[in-house]
Amino acid sequence: MKVNTMAEMMASGTMPEYLFWVGCAGSFDQRAQKITKAFSLILDKVGISYAILGKEEACTGDPARRAGNEFLFQMMAYQNIQVMNAYGVKKIITTCPHCFNTIKNEYPELGGNYEVIHHTTLLQSLINEGKIVLKEGGAFKGKKISYHDSCYLGRANNIYEAPRKVLEILDAELIEMKRCRSNGLCCGAGGAQMFKEEETGTTRINIERAEEAVATGAQIIAAACPFCNTMMTDGIKNKEKENEMEVLDIAELIAESMA
Repeated sequence: MKVNTMAEMMASGTMPEYLFWVGCAGSFDQRAQKITKAFSLILDKVGISYAILGKEEACTGDPARRAGNEFLFQMMAYQNIQVMNAYGVKKIITTCPHCFNTIKNEYPELGGNYEVIHHTTLLQSLINEGKIVLKEGGAFKGKKISYHDSCYLGRANNIYEAPRKVLEILDAELIEMKRCRSNGLCCGAGGAQMFKEEETGTTRINIERAEEAVATGAQIIAAACPFCNTMMTDGIKNKEKENEMEVLDIAELIAESMA
């Protein structure tokens, strides 16, 4: 795939409409790279002008701040803000709710003011505008899908409807887990927990959440966050259900269903 960087576009004298913020998971995690690719394919198909920072993109600093290292967070944030402001970035799309939350809500106090959009919200807009057209009898027709709410998308930013609206056009059966929306259970990776050993307890959070997902009888768990994706996949493997269920990002579901 050929994806332009901001540097390349600036050199050719063009300014993309969106900066696609890929994030650490989307850049380096093999599973999350598939989500990045799926979302890029959708953007290409609908003709949206976008670019990435490439090697100029650093971590947003979200895990550092959540883990209590404020100094490191501010260093990372300032570096990113300087790069983006130098390019005159106005709109940012991201497939990671952690990056979305940090850039949208925490960068402004450090001088980074942007319109930040999560990919589920953009996909919903594209569907509403008729730009995303699905092929007849799509790949997920009649399948049972359960959507897992990401904490940083749901509780932190009140985005509950967009991902569900996107899933509705797949002609599948949407089944909610026992705990969903504002009452949803965390996958266990938020607040920098992704990168540390868990504290002692009786149950791992992702196992408990996977049990709720298995109880719905869904064949697909739809996620909208690379961390949630990893944790839910691990939980399902622990329950030995990986042959009956799979965890897919909303972008992957749409990319596979597009005409």
